[in-house]
Amino acid sequence: MGCLLLTVCLFVCGSVLLAVSVSAFVEELDDTFMETRGDDDVWLIKFYAPWCSFCKQLDPVWHQIGSELRSLGSPVSVGKADATTSTGLAKEFKVRGYPAILMLKKSVKYNYSGPRTKDGILEFAHRVGGPLIRSLSSLQLFQHAMNRHDVMFVYVGATSQLKGNYTSAAETMIVHTYFFSSTRDVLPKVVSLPSLPAVVVFKDGTYFTFDEKLDGDLKSWINRERFPNYLRIDSYTLYAMGESDKLVALALVEDKSLCEDSRRYKSLMEKVSADYRDIYSRDFYFGFMEGSDYINGLVMGEVVVPSFIVVNLSSDGYVLPPTAVETERQLLDFLNGVLDGSVQFQGGNGVDQRVRRFIYDIRVTLTPMFSKAPLLGCFLVGFPFAIIAVLFHLCRKNRSTVTDDDDDSVGLLAPSLQRHTNRLDKKSD
Repeated sequence: MGCLLLTVCLFVCGSVLLAVSVSAFVEELDDTFMETRGDDDVWLIKFYAPWCSFCKQLDPVWHQIGSELRSLGSPVSVGKADATTSTGLAKEFKVRGYPAILMLKKSVKYNYSGPRTKDGILEFAHRVGGPLIRSLSSLQLFQHAMNRHDVMFVYVGATSQLKGNYTSAAETMIVHTYFFSSTRDVLPKVVSLPSLPAVVVFKDGTYFTFDEKLDGDLKSWINRERFPNYLRIDSYTLYAMGESDKLVALALVEDKSLCEDSRRYKSLMEKVSADYRDIYSRDFYFGFMEGSDYINGLVMGEVVVPSFIVVNLSSDGYVLPPTAVETERQLLDFLNGVLDGSVQFQGGNGVDQRVRRFIYDIRVTLTPMFSKAPLLGCFLVGFPFAIIAVLFHLCRKNRSTVTDDDDDSVGLLAPSLQRHTNRLDKKSD
């Protein structure tokens, strides 16, 4: 018995010490934070609400992030704040939902909108918390950066107005991608630049330079080119692609074992993206998506898998092929039809579409509930209507009471008014 009690005590003490040591890497912040922080401090902050289930699920991940950043000697401090009590701090960071993940670097605030995973958040912290523009001083460093990043932007040349524009773009776009600078002699010999200074993007095994006459604003160009031309796309990536002003051509496939048709659709989309890159790269991103739940919500229906679809996330529009697409020629005809307008977009973000999507989301949410727990579903649906009915009844009852009181007041005043009228008549006689 004594050994058992000792074991239990050691386990409890160890758990408490572990919780204390882990929580020591995450600081609880309040409304005094903006006044007490250092000017050069870099903070990664999670805003939460005590009742938010997603916040509770993220909590252990958040402590792991704090512990790992501390062990790596990162300059990034990790904190969390209850937005329901630290309302001033939440207002300062313009928090609209929970959990909200933001980064404060000097006076600039960066919002994280990627997946709520440890790797995703850590990568965001390393990117934003490090140098705004990383210098590549040797060919070895350049090759190392190329191996680590699918897309990388590099400024080549001396100080210029273009570098100022590049730095300005990096200040806001660092949340999405990495920025580098280098000299001409550091780049591989196969990289040929027509003139200096230049901004070059390396991706998809090749490179191309920014041309102000063809590409317009530098920041807009970086925003358009910050994804690989072909990639695996999830809901977070697809949503972010909506900011690029490019259309996204997708092959929808199964989320687990792929059938033969799915493999063929993926290969066909990848081949077209590579072989016709010069033709379509300014208008399209290409990729494949596993599962169709996100797309079903966009089209408000069931999309057959495997299939092809083109989406415009900036307007919530979509295009499905009017006929079956089985060959490369048919896929090219479909893409060309999207560009020349012969294949019309559906959906959109108009008022009627938003109402339809709201109704669809409610139906999708409630249908599984009714099938699994019909009584609970009836209660959740009927309860709001019952409350509305009671309020309506009370309003009508109150209105009737007021009307009756008005009638009674008029009845009481009538004899007095009559006597007053009679006195006036007598005086006039």
